[in-house]
Amino acid sequence: MDFKNISLIGFMGSGKSTVGEILAGRLGFIFIDLDRIIELSEEREIRDVFKRDGEKYFRELETKVIKKIYKNKKCVFACGGGVVKRKENMHVIKNNSIVIYLNITARNALDRLRNDKNRPLIDVENKKEVIEKMIKERDILYRKYADIVVNNDKNDPGQTSNEIITRLKVQK
Repeated sequence: MDFKNISLIGFMGSGKSTVGEILAGRLGFIFIDLDRIIELSEEREIRDVFKRDGEKYFRELETKVIKKIYKNKKCVFACGGGVVKRKENMHVIKNNSIVIYLNITARNALDRLRNDKNRPLIDVENKKEVIEKMIKERDILYRKYADIVVNNDKNDPGQTSNEIITRLKVQK
């Protein structure tokens, strides 16, 4: 496959990291989790970045990392769930990769994230309402920027990886 990179976008818990690792392995690409790169560069976890410095600071870090890391080729990137909120992020990502949206329902997101304490934006009392609202707002952006949309509600990560590879071949 002769494209530069693949970027997985989607809501928290949609499977970007899990699918990304499998996909990268099957394609012989390098897997890069953007949130993990941010954590390494900051020497602290994302939740601590949010807690101490806020979302605005995190989004600025995310943009800096994207501008640097997208110089690489033959990578599968797992992007943070809010990466679509900044046009400049998506400009760099779209220009340097094929963008795949892993779509899940709010119900599945809630099931997958119910006990996750490492997601500062949904570590709230009314988790269900917050997730539904965020997915509704972001789904428009995910679809706007995606080259391919894959429903990841029922598939296991291997099936999703296979579907992506099949759809990439069709797209070429």
